[in-house]
Amino acid sequence: MDRVLIEALAVETVIGVYDWERTIRQRLVIDLEMATDIRPAAAGDDLTHTLDYAAISARIQTYADDSQFELVETFAERLAALLREEFGIPWLRMTVRKPGAVPEAQAVGVRIERGTLVDVSA
Repeated sequence: MDRVLIEALAVETVIGVYDWERTIRQRLVIDLEMATDIRPAAAGDDLTHTLDYAAISARIQTYADDSQFELVETFAERLAALLREEFGIPWLRMTVRKPGAVPEAQAVGVRIERGTLVDVSA
């Protein structure tokens, strides 16, 4: 199975458990790996036959703009479900980082995998 990547996509959203966090927008950084078969798109040089990373990135931005969660885990879980449903993604691996959340760390976050990775290239 081939993979389409979006790396280090920065979004701003309301995220956090503390009262002060509920009044500001904070930066999240998202890495996304999505399974697909790119051969149909490559054969015809046709964007409609693959995962459109520009459209997916725009949808993630809109999702972040409209969301308010306490936990990065909730943000990641719901975003993964939304992307799989809206874009027909059979499997994805997503890392969501929250820079500056812990002063001693560059970032904290979660990495999740959802769906089934099936090799269709055989």
